[in-house]
Amino acid sequence: MHGTPPVLSRRTVWLGALAGACAVALSGCGFVLRGAPKFAFESLRFQGSEVTPVARELRRALESAGLRVFASGTPASPEGDTGQVLLTVLVDQREKTVVGQTAAGQVREMQLRTRFTFRLATVAGKSLLDDTELLLERDISFTETAVLAKEAEEALLFRDMQSDIVQQIMRRLAAVQVL
Repeated sequence: MHGTPPVLSRRTVWLGALAGACAVALSGCGFVLRGAPKFAFESLRFQGSEVTPVARELRRALESAGLRVFASGTPASPEGDTGQVLLTVLVDQREKTVVGQTAAGQVREMQLRTRFTFRLATVAGKSLLDDTELLLERDISFTETAVLAKEAEEALLFRDMQSDIVQQIMRRLAAVQVL
């Protein structure tokens, strides 16, 4: 018995063949995980609203991607760099509206919105991205008996929308190929 090779069942052979076929199919489809963004510029100057939560998170994301980010009030660096491109934040606001009420007028559902509008241009004034508005909406139910929990849920949804908007902006900035 020690000298004979083990006999593979049909099921084992079938599963092995299926796994091999899947590996071949995935390797040939061009699927690649999204990596860190690569930008056509090395430095950026913020203009407009810079102290809002979305703008602060965007600044951190840009700096962690290797860009030098200057605030609008920051003087030029010792090398004379004031930023290759200007990111102008036109609108950065959060909204909360009532969308559902009971017959007695009690709030049952609200809609949360985060709106961010920006443009990107070179220092010389050439437009790279025209005014771009990003609008995200989330619906949230409301109960008077769980006000604190709903406030925490609302804050979590706003943070989630903020992160989503920052990622969308990063992808749009990385799509700029030529200054």
